[in-house]
Amino acid sequence: MPRYGIVVIDMLNDFIGEKAPLRCPGGEEIVPNLQKLFKWVRERNAQGKDDVQLIHIQEAHRKNDADFRVRPVHAVKGTWGSDFIKELYPEGEEYTIPKRRHSSFWHTDLDLYLREENLDTVVVTGVWTNVCVRSTAADALALAYRVITLSDGVHSKNQAQHEHGLVDLSIFTKVMTIDEFTSAIDAGKDAWAGAGDQENKVE
Repeated sequence: MPRYGIVVIDMLNDFIGEKAPLRCPGGEEIVPNLQKLFKWVRERNAQGKDDVQLIHIQEAHRKNDADFRVRPVHAVKGTWGSDFIKELYPEGEEYTIPKRRHSSFWHTDLDLYLREENLDTVVVTGVWTNVCVRSTAADALALAYRVITLSDGVHSKNQAQHEHGLVDLSIFTKVMTIDEFTSAIDAGKDAWAGAGDQENKVE
């Protein structure tokens, strides 16, 4: 049976909110959608089902990180800005992974964790669609994972960047909504099935 790791990317104080130095306005729009998804996963976990897991990705830069050569200082390890927004805070034994680059796989233990938990399908959510989400999805594919993008669980700085990101992601991931994803699993189906079909792609 398929097993899914929902990778929640950078839903942090320095990305979400009016005072965020790298504010992602679209990220604020998806908070209610992700809250709904979190509730669904946690209810499954409470029933003893572990085939869908939340994995929280936390950008946590060092003070003089090379990333700051091209972007404002943000999400420095140990600061409020690097912490998760209160609406989407990790709970219980949900795994948290710090990162310093766009991809959630680059020099992190995400791949090791997924393999230890026998999670064969990476489900990407969070911000930004065209940057960290896309980079994470591309690396997941390179590492031979099946990849799903939840179209209403990701967003970017603006609608154009979001839509362009989804077009790219549709080339190598299955793009579907949160409701489509949860309904498929509740029905005992493989949510990733049919990933190569043209009708599943974003035009």
